Amino acid sequence: MLKRLWAITHKEFLHIIRDPRTLGIIFLMPIVQLTLLGYAATTDIEYLPIAVLDWDRTAQSRGLVEAFRASAYFRLARAAESEAQLAGWIEGGQVRAGLIVPAGFGRDLLKTGRAQVAFVIDGSDPAVATAAYQAALGVGQAQSVQLIETRLGVSAASAPGIDVRPRVWYNPEMKSTNFMIPGIIGMVLQFFTTLFTSLAIVREREQNTIEQLLVTPIRSIELVVGKTLPYVVVAFLVVLEVLAIGVWWFGVPIRGSVPLLLTLSALFLVTSLGIGILISTVSKSQQEAMFLTFLTAFPSIFLGGFFFPIDAWPWWLQAISYAVPMRYLLIIIRGIILKGVGLPALWEQVAALCIFGPLVLTLASVRFAKRLE
Repeated sequence: MLKRLWAITHKEFLHIIRDPRTLGIIFLMPIVQLTLLGYAATTDIEYLPIAVLDWDRTAQSRGLVEAFRASAYFRLARAAESEAQLAGWIEGGQVRAGLIVPAGFGRDLLKTGRAQVAFVIDGSDPAVATAAYQAALGVGQAQSVQLIETRLGVSAASAPGIDVRPRVWYNPEMKSTNFMIPGIIGMVLQFFTTLFTSLAIVREREQNTIEQLLVTPIRSIELVVGKTLPYVVVAFLVVLEVLAIGVWWFGVPIRGSVPLLLTLSALFLVTSLGIGILISTVSKSQQEAMFLTFLTAFPSIFLGGFFFPIDAWPWWLQAISYAVPMRYLLIIIRGIILKGVGLPALWEQVAALCIFGPLVLTLASVRFAKRLE
């Protein structure tokens, strides 16, 4: 049995080696995904271009403007002369927000200690608008604390009141890359193994070589395992590639056990391989197999919690997500990498994958055997 299995596996490895373009795509695609998602898919606000309309033009207004300038969140790109000009820049996309300081701002601040300004935000991108809104509030609160200390001559820390000091665990800097890059591992594990497993089997059917394999002593289960095993090896190499780039280039910390991560990833591969075999049984061409792979990948990415937090969804969509294996894998990967947790904290996700994997693989094997018959 092992001799027959090795023969099929060796044959598939030769297919991979003799197609350097596909092999290059396998290892290049995660780098492209890391670059795009690590740099572009982020809600971290840095140097957002804003315009200033200062009707007051006093030392107090200039101090406020300087506070926004000194903040790493905003970049003072333009100085407006009128509200119409400011609105035109926001509409045209030249700036994403505008600070409007009304006349009398400095007088009110010196007289009563209170004054109002307007901060107009382009809300066409809600994620950016929310981050800009919170950043503007932070700058305003910092200026308020500084004003209190100046007027009272005491430190705000010594004033009576409740001192709330938040602590962010696991991702203190709240970098979106620390959330995205572990998710790419899950996406790679499902997408590549599903795609190349389905293509490998369909390719044999297109080339009319699967019948030649079936007349040999090789059994159907040996054929499936032998053709999928090389892509499992390649998938783990790609995972190690993503981990290395994530750590050395993006600075993502790995706080948990890498062997545990790989072991539980192998458990998920049982499900993704089963999906790939299922796709191969209903596909008549490699193009159709690719289309069906993309069709199954999109629900997994969005319903698995790759981009958006599941807790923020409506209850019925959360219920549907329980039927998506990617949901459990992403919790496992992010838990191990970012939190450093072990099996006791992940037993529910592991149990779910233990159910999904054999169920999907059994269904795929039965259908594959019927298709061969």
